[in-house]
Amino acid sequence: MFARVAIVVVAAVVLWAVLARDTGAGAHTAEYRVQPGDTLWSIALAHVPGDPREGVWRIKRLNDLEGATIVPGQLLVVP
Repeated sequence: MFARVAIVVVAAVVLWAVLARDTGAGAHTAEYRVQPGDTLWSIALAHVPGDPREGVWRIKRLNDLEGATIVPGQLLVVP
């Protein structure tokens, strides 16, 4: 009995893995080249809808930034 249940479970997992598709519901990202005078706050205001504090946090997380220091010419991933 256990073997039959195990086979059904394995078959279901394999079928799910084969048929699973990306729905496109995830966050889309773009690249942004930092310009002189830009700050994370100004980039968040321009590119991330909603609360700019959340935007700054998301930009920092996407780019593995420890602080708020960015430099002109730096390429950032923005949500």
